[in-house]
Amino acid sequence: MRRASFRSTSCLVLLAASGIATAQEAPTREHLAPEGWEGSYHGLHYTPVLKVGERVIVSGIPATVGETDEDRIRWMFRQLESHLARAGATLADVVELQSFHVARDHAEFRRKLEPMLKVHREVFREHYPAWTAVATPALYSAEAPVELRAEAIIGSGRAPKADIPQPAPATD
Repeated sequence: MRRASFRSTSCLVLLAASGIATAQEAPTREHLAPEGWEGSYHGLHYTPVLKVGERVIVSGIPATVGETDEDRIRWMFRQLESHLARAGATLADVVELQSFHVARDHAEFRRKLEPMLKVHREVFREHYPAWTAVATPALYSAEAPVELRAEAIIGSGRAPKADIPQPAPATD
């Protein structure tokens, strides 16, 4: 009986210690905003940049500044870089993008995607993030042709690996 009591006590001590360790290792949750974006948090009640441990989530950034769609998209990517920097991440750390493009139909969507593809290729020259592009009839910022959301893992861009062979040329 004494041996069973010792085992039970030992198990309880181990469980308690593991609970304490788990509580101490829980990731932090930091709400961040780059300069000029504080109103998003206080006025619109959303977090421009949320850092959970090493994961960085960037809320949608509308492409609103510039003369052309390409100019606006370049500004949007500069804003993304600023948002990431606020949390200690870089563009190289981006693992996923979601872009929302204002378009009435598939043909317009494909046309409006062209400047985004051009800038995306300049920003992500290799080791591309996962990316989903979606057409939508409207965005919150009426003047924006596109809005971009991103996720990054701090440090993941330091030593990326890609072992994806080039596809064979198409034969007709």
